[in-house]
Amino acid sequence: MDRQSFENVWDALEDTPSEAMNMSMRSSLLIAIEQQVRGWNVTQAEAARRLGVTQPRLNDLLRGRITNFSLDALINLAGAAGLTVRLQIADAA
Repeated sequence: MDRQSFENVWDALEDTPSEAMNMSMRSSLLIAIEQQVRGWNVTQAEAARRLGVTQPRLNDLLRGRITNFSLDALINLAGAAGLTVRLQIADAA
């Protein structure tokens, strides 16, 4: 059995490089938003209000349910959380 090596977990889990890239970006955003929200030290109700989402939606975010969030939704949540999102584009290696 050959041993495979991947740059990140999404490369191993997703079918195409573009899907892996999308999931990698989504996971980075989700983690950053989750850390920002937890740093507020407020109730989930208050955090949901600040983000403009329902408490169940916030709970999905805090539990890392990445499949429930599109890249667009996470960018919008990052802005509501007071984060700036920047995209870096480079030639593929």
